[in-house]
Amino acid sequence: MDYKDYYKIMGIEKDATQSEIKIAYRKLARKYHPDVSKEADAEIRFKEVGEAYEALKDPEKRAAYDQLGANWKAGQDFHPPPDWDAGFEFSGGGYTGGDASAYSDFFESLFGRGFESAQPGQHRGSYSARGKDHHAKVMIDLEDAYQGATRGITLQSPELDSNGHIINKQRTLNIKIPKGVKQGQRIRLSGQGSAGMGGTSAGDLYLEITFNAHSIYKVDGHDVYLDLPITPWEAALGAKVKVPTPNGSIYLTIAAGTSGGKKLRLKGRGIPGKTPGDLYVITQITLPPADNDSAKELYRKMEQELPYNPRSKLGV
Repeated sequence: MDYKDYYKIMGIEKDATQSEIKIAYRKLARKYHPDVSKEADAEIRFKEVGEAYEALKDPEKRAAYDQLGANWKAGQDFHPPPDWDAGFEFSGGGYTGGDASAYSDFFESLFGRGFESAQPGQHRGSYSARGKDHHAKVMIDLEDAYQGATRGITLQSPELDSNGHIINKQRTLNIKIPKGVKQGQRIRLSGQGSAGMGGTSAGDLYLEITFNAHSIYKVDGHDVYLDLPITPWEAALGAKVKVPTPNGSIYLTIAAGTSGGKKLRLKGRGIPGKTPGDLYVITQITLPPADNDSAKELYRKMEQELPYNPRSKLGV
């Protein structure tokens, strides 16, 4: 999909105030409204302007968009990086421009989730209203899910300064990560959302858990996967090899004749829980390099003494 430069669409600078954004929208909406405009592409432009305004009028969406779009230009092929919105604290508010399906795939890829509508009873302008709940995605290490941990996290949320410009306010919290937490699970921090009005209680902060990319493990639900390099002789003859797990190293038996890509299941060694996941070890046969005369001679001897055609089933 193409990256959309919402500032360019609205004809404003990136440091425009929220008031300037509103003025630009009203001007363009009048210019391209399909009922009055004589422009050939009025309907398309009207939708583009509406989408741009939907993203930029909300300080939370705008701050996230600004961070993500710092190195992109209009029309470039674009795919949001994984967990691009981690660390942003959102108070919700939902779509406010009508039918969300009218927006582009680009908009949907950024804001199609995580911007929940305000909760029942949260009416703006009401003297007595419970504070809004806040939402944020936080990154943890896989090992924290195995052991449990207490970690400091820094969240940033946008605010408007006295001149109508967006500034990012940061706060640091110490959170307890429960053992067995799953990717996508939410941790509730009571009273850490917006302050209530008229003596009512503050909202809560919901932290959605996601895992940092790991150098050797991959996670799928409750299960964990590890690619395990083994030698040709370990695969052919069998062996006991030392294997790392997030809970410490173990010794794993490799059966004689094991092929590359073999999936070995270690039951219950995935992410802990009432029903723990499994750890799957995928064998990867690796070849020693033929980088000296002795190694090359050994490979030639194998070629002569071990007649083997791996392509025999291909009829060649």
